Amino acid sequence: MADLLTTKQLQDLLKIDRTTIYRMLGDGRLVGVKVGNQWRFPKEEIDTLLSGSREPEGTTESDAGEILPINCIQPIQDVFADIAQVSSLTTAPDGSPLTKMSSPCTFCSLILATGSGRQACVASWRKLATHPDKRPQFVTCHAGLHYARARIEINGGLKAMVVAGQFYAAPPDRAEEQKRIHSLAKLHSIDAAVLSDAAREIPIVDARKEAQIGTWMEKIARTFEHFGRERSDLMSRLRRIAEITSPSRH
Repeated sequence: MADLLTTKQLQDLLKIDRTTIYRMLGDGRLVGVKVGNQWRFPKEEIDTLLSGSREPEGTTESDAGEILPINCIQPIQDVFADIAQVSSLTTAPDGSPLTKMSSPCTFCSLILATGSGRQACVASWRKLATHPDKRPQFVTCHAGLHYARARIEINGGLKAMVVAGQFYAAPPDRAEEQKRIHSLAKLHSIDAAVLSDAAREIPIVDARKEAQIGTWMEKIARTFEHFGRERSDLMSRLRRIAEITSPSRH
């Protein structure tokens, strides 16, 4: 026979009063059985609700900003950017930033400071989510710089991305670079001379260092996934407790 909890035991477990328990019984949020004149509650049913192994109806997946603890992610991202000597940020799958960019280069900062430039950058980050490769693969962004992403997957879905880059993979052709800079300056209303000066500071990263950065990105992403799973589990437990202890809304 299944273990049954008394009303008093359930009160102690859920930290609610007897009246609330009876109200929850009445509206179906709790399952109980009558033993004589007393209510009893299957312990297995309560454990299932509290452990989160059964999804209540209407539960939806939290977005990345809720699942990921940004206050923990930001300093780790900052350290990674310093060690790798690249720029980095964490975004949602739609490209919208979740963190502040770490170690941005002046060239990209000038572009990001404009509305149209920021939209172009977000669109580039969004495209990374559609790449079929699981591992980071460096590609060229709208401004001509290299960048890649590492996927952050939680509960079987892509929830966020670690993005890193803002460098050249090889010394650029100066004539082509100047042509691209003038096009970007005109498009985003930036002083071409200022943007050209900033381009001189863009780092050049060789293939070996690029591969190393990709490996570090994956390790960072796995760490963020761990944070996200723990937070998601905690939030699910809290939602379930709220679900079984809050009055039904009519």
